[in-house]
Amino acid sequence: MNNCVLHGILTRNALVAVSMARISRIHGRTVLDSRGNPTVEVDCETDEGILGRAMVPSGASTGKHEAVELRDGGEPWLGKGVSHAVSNVNNIISKVLVGMQISNQNSIDEAILALDNSFNKGQIGANAMLGASMACLRAAAGKEEIWKHLSNGESSLPVPMMNILNGGAHANSNVDVQEFMIVPHGFDSFPEALRAGVEIYHSLRAVLSDEGLLGGVGDEGGFAPNLPRNEEGLRFVVDAISSAGYSPGKEVSIALDVASQEFLQDDGYHIDGKVMTGFELGELYSRWLDLYPIVSIEDPFGEDDWESWIEFTSREGNRVQIVGDDLYVTNPERLAKGIDSGASNAILIKLNQIGTVSETLDVISMAKEAGFGTIISHRSGETADSIIADIAVGTNAGQIKTGAPARSDRTSKYNQLLRISEECGVYSKLFQ
Repeated sequence: MNNCVLHGILTRNALVAVSMARISRIHGRTVLDSRGNPTVEVDCETDEGILGRAMVPSGASTGKHEAVELRDGGEPWLGKGVSHAVSNVNNIISKVLVGMQISNQNSIDEAILALDNSFNKGQIGANAMLGASMACLRAAAGKEEIWKHLSNGESSLPVPMMNILNGGAHANSNVDVQEFMIVPHGFDSFPEALRAGVEIYHSLRAVLSDEGLLGGVGDEGGFAPNLPRNEEGLRFVVDAISSAGYSPGKEVSIALDVASQEFLQDDGYHIDGKVMTGFELGELYSRWLDLYPIVSIEDPFGEDDWESWIEFTSREGNRVQIVGDDLYVTNPERLAKGIDSGASNAILIKLNQIGTVSETLDVISMAKEAGFGTIISHRSGETADSIIADIAVGTNAGQIKTGAPARSDRTSKYNQLLRISEECGVYSKLFQ
């Protein structure tokens, strides 16, 4: 019996004797995210002296269907203040949560959700709701690792998607594709895979420098060069993999987050200086699949261009993972539509798109039951909070997307996965 399964069993046994601790205090405050913008941090304290603390990330490339983070507007913090969201934590959410049993995450989240009658969580704010929900999860875990607390008996270290070349809304460059990621899948352990990713990241730095293209970095720590066309990004990533001494397609492959909603206009998709229909854009992806070791494409089409999603998945879904992010926004209703229509074969999971831990876990379960791949994801405006690493392991998601191996807001997740790997040695086998 492997350690991951054993820990899951021990966790289930521990739940039988779980403390009857109750929430004694919920307190929110303003802190800063990785872009220097305000965000919400929440403390959850129990009557047994346990403290759970959580910070809420924020996205730049956001879908119109996702839950809304509450911002103050006005002049302070350039309109990005979260004092209203913090006030909602301290004056509204706290009143319903204090006294509740900390071990019942579903009841806690139901109580939070009942406070907001809007369709998009805009009254209380998804940032306020998620901060409280995650803080309660941490408090419920107590001294136990969160991944063990969440495990149902099976856990594994996720294959990382490491964003090493940034474009789109995440970079000040002319590159349309938002993320060029490396996927180190051909290894026996997470530490080996991470080392390969780090070496390739630094290899790309050298490759771009040799071409005179080394400039700044994007929001997620990847390099952000100006390129003559998007395909050049694929070529540079392949060169970096090879230059680092790894085999493209065998040990390390490529994943793309196209984020096509960002360049979709009324007359079509604007990419590489051309205007394309959804079908034509799909044909471009097919050509890239023929030429480069691409194993995953995220948001290849706009968030409501269901026809293009369905056609492309029907045609190419047998040879590439097609991931819905803006398409689904971690929403069970939109995911159900995607499952029924065959719009994709995988989903990106972002907690702040839906607003509570329980809703997130329900969407993961729904996707897995449908045979979808599940990728736990960060946001471009991140924090030092590493909770998504634990969620990826504890839910046996298989994949995680958390940026370049640079900047503490990204490396905090990788470092937590390294810690977990000392107890859970199973590395997910994907894209073999």
